[in-house]
Amino acid sequence: MPALPPGIAPFFPEDPWENAHRNFRHRFKLGASYTLRVNSRESRLGDYNATTANMQWLIKNAIYTNTPFRAMGNNWSFSPVAMCNGGMLNTKPLNLRFDLGNSSLSPAYLQSGRRKEDLFFVQCGMSMLELNAVLELHYRRSVKASGGSNGQSVAGAAATGTHGGALYTGAIHDTIAGLHVVTGPDRHMWLERASAPVVSDDFVNAIGAVAIRDDDMFNAAVISFGSFGIIHGVLLQTEPLFLLEEYRFDNVPYTPALRQAIETQDMVALRILLNQLADASGLPESLKVKMPEESLTKRLYHLEIALNLHNFEKNSKEKGIYIRMFYKTPCPATYIPVHNQLESGRTYSQDLNGIISKVIDVAGPTINMLAIKPLVNAFFKSTLRAAQPKPQTMGETFRHTRFKGQIASAALAVATSDVFKVIEVILELNKTRPFAGGIALRFVKGTPALLGFTKFPKTCVLEMDGVDAAETRGFFREVWLRLEALNIPYTLHWGKINFILNEERVRRMYGDVNVDKWLRCREFLLDAATRSVFTNDFMIQCGLDKLATPPIV
Repeated sequence: MPALPPGIAPFFPEDPWENAHRNFRHRFKLGASYTLRVNSRESRLGDYNATTANMQWLIKNAIYTNTPFRAMGNNWSFSPVAMCNGGMLNTKPLNLRFDLGNSSLSPAYLQSGRRKEDLFFVQCGMSMLELNAVLELHYRRSVKASGGSNGQSVAGAAATGTHGGALYTGAIHDTIAGLHVVTGPDRHMWLERASAPVVSDDFVNAIGAVAIRDDDMFNAAVISFGSFGIIHGVLLQTEPLFLLEEYRFDNVPYTPALRQAIETQDMVALRILLNQLADASGLPESLKVKMPEESLTKRLYHLEIALNLHNFEKNSKEKGIYIRMFYKTPCPATYIPVHNQLESGRTYSQDLNGIISKVIDVAGPTINMLAIKPLVNAFFKSTLRAAQPKPQTMGETFRHTRFKGQIASAALAVATSDVFKVIEVILELNKTRPFAGGIALRFVKGTPALLGFTKFPKTCVLEMDGVDAAETRGFFREVWLRLEALNIPYTLHWGKINFILNEERVRRMYGDVNVDKWLRCREFLLDAATRSVFTNDFMIQCGLDKLATPPIV
């Protein structure tokens, strides 16, 4: 083994390696994993550039030893999207951050009226938790979009399509303005959209990269789940610190009027419906929860619906759905966010969920029909909480995961206009094959990323979270197959349970044009030897290891 350059150290992942949510295990090749550390003996820029050189050395070593290699942040995915049969690069220590001066910004960006304060450049290993704390406490800025829980690294959250619920903003990757990607032993690229140039040549030269300003190239790399090389730096768009004011509506009757309002995202109709229910509740005026009107200082940011399949009836006021909303409001200058690293809410032990999953798999459908309903009702009730009493920042609101230990989480995306067709499919299946979990809907603006699973202009992400058991995964599969039989277009979250994906499905979901563009961009950025290093079983399963089909001329 050659001597390691300063800043590179061997890393010994547990064997077997377990993902953060403890729903799968993996074995890496012994002696093939490394960690990178910032030496802190130079300027931050010097340290950053030295780390780039070390990433190139690791890629060269992986090519020389014919060893697959993948960067790893906080190991947050429920799927093996980031796993490989070789080694891993532990990026957790890489959390440098940079403020950009005007000299680092392109004339086009400055002439657009945007400011340097709107941008924040971070290394790939910074977690979303840390990013929120740094931005909110030290800069009084906020990320534009966030996941529901924030244990991921910044690069990992973006690369797998973490979506959150920013109704009019988009997902985390949609707030990225530029990417610094190490694409081989002797090359690294700065990627940004030609339609939205951001940085100057001085910035690109300072990090020693080659600039590629191309919309397709950027839209391919921004969701590439570690297959385009090593994402070293991420340039994020931010905004002035704001607060989120929460509203929750319980047992809203599932009616045709509600469906129409949600399917069309008619927030005026939804407000009229919810406020009529509040007025008819008989509660004192001070206790009625009403959906507010939007104004210049109060804008709807997040819309979420939860559904307990085992305590649900159409048109019922006792067994309805649960709606949660957040409105953006200005943050007072005197407000001080409170950040801690504690997990938010309830967790269940691996042993408990393991016992439940075994019971579900062994019991069979007849017993499960009797057992799952009270189990899910108890879990559902225990996880519901009242709306937060005071407005909070993004980082205070969306913190850490609630559940871990043999939890199965699958998420599919559909056009908002199709969401209740999917709900009907799930309700019908649940009658004969009970699901040990709950359903949540989040609504997100569509993405231009070529393989972004939130691809529909108005996207609804339908999440199915439950106990990890063979029966649960069978439920997921049956939902997906029924949607295909009904010709309801859908996509699957790259970072959640998605074992049904294959080349034919990926091409059906995203179209040959987008898939081939993505493949051509990867082929352009990575030579054959480097592509081999960053190819894993998941990509082969999805047909994303191949060369693109030549375009029709």
